[in-house]
Amino acid sequence: MMLRYALQTIRDRKGGFLGAFVALMCAAALITACGTLLETGLRGTIRPERYDAAPVLVSADQNVHQTTVKHKKGKTKVKHKAKPIAERAWLPREVTERLEGVPGVGTVVPELTFLAQPLTPEASDPDRPAYGHAWSSASLAPFRIVDGRAPRTAADLVVDRGLAERARLKPGDRLTVQSTRAPRTYRVSGIAAPDGGGKALAHQTSLFFSDREAERLAAHPGRVTALGVLPADGTSAQELKAAVKKALDGTTAQVTSGDGRGSVEFLDAAGARVKLVSMGGAMGGTSLLVAVLVVVGTFALSIQQRYRELALLRAIAASPKQLRKLLGREALLVGAAAGVLGSLAGIPLGGLLYGKFIDEGVVPATLDRVVSFFPPLVAVAATLFGAWAAARVSARRIARIRPGEALAEASMERTKLSWVRIAAGLLLLAGGVVLVLVLSVLRTEPASTPVTFLAVVVLASAVALLGPLVVRASAAVLGRVLRLTGPVGRLAHANLRGNAARMAAAVTPLVLLIGMTCTVLFTQPTLTAAARAEARDGVRADWSLAAQGPGVPAAAARRLRAAEGVEAVTEVVRTTVRVGLDKYPAQGVTPAGLTRTWDPDVTAGSLASFGAGDIAVSELAADRLGLKPGSSLKLTLGDGTPTTLKVSAVYARGLGFGDLTLAHDLVARHVDNPLAATVLVRSDRTKDQLAAALREFPNVRVDSPDAVDRLQAERGQSSADVNLLAMGLVLAFTAIAVVNTLAMSVSERVREFALLRLAGATGRQVRGMLRTEALSVLLIATALGSGIALAVLTAFSVGMTGSAAPVVLPLLYVTVVAVAGLLALMATALPGRAALKPLPVTVASAKE
Repeated sequence: MMLRYALQTIRDRKGGFLGAFVALMCAAALITACGTLLETGLRGTIRPERYDAAPVLVSADQNVHQTTVKHKKGKTKVKHKAKPIAERAWLPREVTERLEGVPGVGTVVPELTFLAQPLTPEASDPDRPAYGHAWSSASLAPFRIVDGRAPRTAADLVVDRGLAERARLKPGDRLTVQSTRAPRTYRVSGIAAPDGGGKALAHQTSLFFSDREAERLAAHPGRVTALGVLPADGTSAQELKAAVKKALDGTTAQVTSGDGRGSVEFLDAAGARVKLVSMGGAMGGTSLLVAVLVVVGTFALSIQQRYRELALLRAIAASPKQLRKLLGREALLVGAAAGVLGSLAGIPLGGLLYGKFIDEGVVPATLDRVVSFFPPLVAVAATLFGAWAAARVSARRIARIRPGEALAEASMERTKLSWVRIAAGLLLLAGGVVLVLVLSVLRTEPASTPVTFLAVVVLASAVALLGPLVVRASAAVLGRVLRLTGPVGRLAHANLRGNAARMAAAVTPLVLLIGMTCTVLFTQPTLTAAARAEARDGVRADWSLAAQGPGVPAAAARRLRAAEGVEAVTEVVRTTVRVGLDKYPAQGVTPAGLTRTWDPDVTAGSLASFGAGDIAVSELAADRLGLKPGSSLKLTLGDGTPTTLKVSAVYARGLGFGDLTLAHDLVARHVDNPLAATVLVRSDRTKDQLAAALREFPNVRVDSPDAVDRLQAERGQSSADVNLLAMGLVLAFTAIAVVNTLAMSVSERVREFALLRLAGATGRQVRGMLRTEALSVLLIATALGSGIALAVLTAFSVGMTGSAAPVVLPLLYVTVVAVAGLLALMATALPGRAALKPLPVTVASAKE
């Protein structure tokens, strides 16, 4: 019976339920899109390419491990944790000997993978990074020669057919390649193609060198990237894997097969899975909180519009339980339809977002996206529960009071808020203040980012609960100004005071939109500006070197050191290391003449005797790790190699130069790309004179020290783009909520507008009243949203940079407010015009 009444109500009041339907549908789409990202991070496959013909791979362990043992109340608990390392871990070649003669093992093929970038513009393909290999491992794909011959000498090179066609290469041509050493020109001895008819592998460019040259370029003597194990006749892949595992029992070597081989081949894809889980979870959590706030507000407005109808039901003996059931059934019906449509729309929306992540380089194309029924199912369930809960919360007042009181409140808006609502609002306000205070002491980006957005949502929720009080207080402040604008202003002021709950419903999504957008847009510029300032102040060099391609080779730095008039040359190579399981950005710098080119603002210790066994740490790292000059620090280098270094100095400019600084040669031996990202030069020579000294390195250019600042700005802009992309769906949903709520708020006032016109107001005056109301709501929302964003950004700046001066770009801020204002005016003007079209007499005499 109640279900039939609910269906009848929805059928008769389609317009009243449209706003709730749109909010729920957008929420379902948002949850589904975030869910597909999260699922891809958890279950996404990485298909092998280079190792497709090797059913079993043996590789080094790509994780750092930590085991903790706790004894409590006579019980022993052992916890084992593992975190991925930043660079490729190399496998001792001796492992090959353990596999020789193992039953089922046919051939063991050592594999070397290393940086090998052709220095020809036509050869570059951003979708296919170039890697070098030894020709003896070509059988792992397998590759075969289609033109020319295999490399025989150190000067020979085989390229894949895709590269040959892009660069128009043929056997006998010359090609200069930048690898881990100085650039070298090779003779193309042959062109190869993978079996299966393709020109090249889908996601990489392959260059093959002679075995001896490949070992020289790999720069890891006695080690290999992986071992490809081919089976003997009659041995299945599972049998082979079991035999290899048994043979390597007791070692740290990892044995993989199937799609597991892809994570060995594409380390960035394996790391991207962890990043996607983190981002998908953060986006999903923020989306869910925003969706709850928007949906509850939308349902509250929808039920407020039906207050008279619901009061009449109470007056004709409908019990509170029946009323709650009716509203619950209506919400479930609307939620089911919106959830199904929204979840279906969320699948392509998630695909669009995933494609954008690939374009921005956040996720490599080698990680296959996963789409299953689970995210849509969760979205539908969340939508149903959200709709039902929002309806129950919104109907709490009308279902609880006496029928007579309900009819009285239906004719006039209730001026007092319940103590429960006020208490909940104050509690959320206090929670938001606590989050802001906590944010001001968080000094790492991974810790501060989720707290930043959570604080905005919590404070916006407080505004939603205390909104009517805020609107009435604002109306009192704006009253004198509005009354001076004539009848239109006086009408708008009367509506602000007399219909504060309706106006508050319009204020809340605008506050959330402005507050969240400003926070998203200005957190990264705040961080970047501080990092750039530290980098600028810390560079003492007269010049810097940069390169076209993967970096500046060490040979170029050596050549410059030998040049006349050059005082110091500092190579800088970047990596990430782990102390325990915690990750720290690090750099390797040349110790000789370091203080002439670099000043990190040393606050303790000295860099005067900085050497191979030393490390300098930022104040943040020193505080977290309890370090001081003379302390020993155990850490794991980028490729998993453990080492212990002595702290020689503590410095203040950690944002500009990273938390840890090590000797260049130590870092360069343990990274995939040992080429310098930047070279700082102290010299009284001119740019042309330095360039002449580097004429043998045409791809290296001499630049001003500002290039270091520009590099920092590019990194910051890249992070800002990723943040905006990640939160773009949430902001879009909030913008839709603004339009939706304002349109609902205006469309219910058809009878009010008709009565105003019958009382003598013109259509122009009514439209002017609507514009004035919209601008007043915008002004209130801008003040509140900007205040929330400023408080959160200031706390973020204090924690991350030590300064209470966040970076706010004026033009960007004005654009945010202008877009919010445009949305508010459009969402008010268009429904307002539609509401004024019918004749006033017809509307006033029609039944509600």
